[in-house]
Amino acid sequence: MIEYHADDYGLFPEQSRHIMDCYHKGALNGISIMPNSPYLKECMDAISDIREKLFVTVHLNFVEGRPISGNRADLLVNEKGNFDCGFIKLLLVSYIPFLRKAYYRQIRREVETQLRACGEYMNDGVYRIDGHVHYHMIPVIFDALMDVVKSNKFKVSYIRFPYEEVSVYSGNLLKLKGLRLVNLVKVMILNALVVRNKMKYKTFLKGLGLENKLFMGVMLSGHMFYDNVRACIKSAADILEKRGNDEMEILFHPGDVTVPADVERLTSRDDYDFLTSPNRMKEAEALKKFGSNLSR
Repeated sequence: MIEYHADDYGLFPEQSRHIMDCYHKGALNGISIMPNSPYLKECMDAISDIREKLFVTVHLNFVEGRPISGNRADLLVNEKGNFDCGFIKLLLVSYIPFLRKAYYRQIRREVETQLRACGEYMNDGVYRIDGHVHYHMIPVIFDALMDVVKSNKFKVSYIRFPYEEVSVYSGNLLKLKGLRLVNLVKVMILNALVVRNKMKYKTFLKGLGLENKLFMGVMLSGHMFYDNVRACIKSAADILEKRGNDEMEILFHPGDVTVPADVERLTSRDDYDFLTSPNRMKEAEALKKFGSNLSR
């Protein structure tokens, strides 16, 4: 089964309606929800009648907006109180003991607070977890996540491990549009972090009984257009067949932010550039094309 997944649900009401339009008119069957958004409850109430039909995942967020734990997360924010801790910075902090200890306390508290904020929206009370810009793979954050899950004995059915099989793309290079070197670098970093995290917590993760899904979405991040994804699905299917598996998550970002007031509220420059790009609408179009033969 393919999980056609959209990140960032609940960030803003109109943006979230754009995402759900890909469910009503397309293939979308999974969403990740923004724990610290002031609009989360409003957006979740809007889909209360169909929530159980969706893969609903907590989108741990250390990038956009403010921490739920407020001034108890002062190491993670700027002078305005908004998240301001880069991926590479936290990656380095993970391996500098005296810094790691201080950051770990605040990150652990924020992880637990964000998970609890989304608990009522988890289907059957079981958590699915991923991260905004895949920050949950950074060692200091992933270690904190594992600590929180263990300490609270949370039931977890899925954690997104964004490990990309490069062969999915290498055999289709001439067909793909928008491939960028920076995304290849991201894939290499994330693949290494996935290996690290899975090895360190091998026994614990096995005990959770997590769903095992082939992942696709970083190499073409920002360019998950219909023709691009369609060109790669056959290669992905071949890998799944060899593994004796039929589960896959394909990640899209169809939630464009277009309302002027919402655009002004974005606190991350990277999110601003990404979420206001016309490519978000192209990814929404892709989801609608993939679901053109579905009836809801």
